[in-house]
Amino acid sequence: MTLETLDPHFDDADAPTPPDDEFDPAVLDALGTRDYRFKVWGGDWCGDCQRQLPAFGAALAAAGVPDDRIEDFPVTKGPNGKEGEAVDEYGIELIPTVVVETADGEEVARFVEEEDVSIAEFLADELAGAEVDA
Repeated sequence: MTLETLDPHFDDADAPTPPDDEFDPAVLDALGTRDYRFKVWGGDWCGDCQRQLPAFGAALAAAGVPDDRIEDFPVTKGPNGKEGEAVDEYGIELIPTVVVETADGEEVARFVEEEDVSIAEFLADELAGAEVDA
């Protein structure tokens, strides 16, 4: 993993990581079922990433998502916006951004920068909706 902020033990006093037993079981189930792939764009320099990604990393770990299904993409600030691997391909403009894909590479959910709930909760809701539509 190259994004330190995705580590559940990232040291940021403003963003304590909840213990595994504090995650909603439905959220963990939504993240851990199927063979979803999680692609995470962020920057260790980014305040939003420092605040949100450690808890998301902890949720993925609590859900039992193996490391080989989590890909992280460090992003830098460039003169024309965000720069980094696959930024243009996935249309990344704000971070953190998390794209969830099926094993076949089909995008089924996307979290961009900030919502009223955590990244894990937002994606769990999106994935539940995707399964209903399938």
